[in-house]
Amino acid sequence: MKKAKIGILTLSDRASAGIYEDISGKAIIETLKEYLISPWESVYRVISDDQKEIETNLKELADIEQCDLIVTTGGTGPAPRDVTPEATEAVCTKMLPGFGELMRQTSLKYVPTAILSRQSAGIYNKTLIINLPGKPKSIRECLDAVFPAVPYCLDLIGATYLQTDEKVIKAFRPKS
Repeated sequence: MKKAKIGILTLSDRASAGIYEDISGKAIIETLKEYLISPWESVYRVISDDQKEIETNLKELADIEQCDLIVTTGGTGPAPRDVTPEATEAVCTKMLPGFGELMRQTSLKYVPTAILSRQSAGIYNKTLIINLPGKPKSIRECLDAVFPAVPYCLDLIGATYLQTDEKVIKAFRPKS
């Protein structure tokens, strides 16, 4: 079985400057370790909240590193430096609004400010890009909500097959 590559891209001016440790990207990696039983490796980066830099890194992770999935954390709020959804939309050929809708709906169960969040997802070539919020608790809640659809989406775009641990999270694939 081919090993999947998953890009983990943390967007934070302060974490990229070394002012504090990135716990969000590490939370994504730990969650994926629980979810996945098929072989995979992470390509992990921490960069600043700069739209051009985000776009460049998304393209590099997809084109050069050949990531099947890229999961970003941070930059999805309403603040001026929050430009992750704009960068994602700039590189993607197809947007998948259902991801953001479900993540916001899930987060609203916990915080009323979830309506301020602009998580999104899209397809760039054979790579699925998902924008997650920046807090580890919210990351897990959002991934738990959308991840059942991720393996089938990867199948549809010709990316590497992902198999989940069904005791942790069950991937949905229609019966053929």
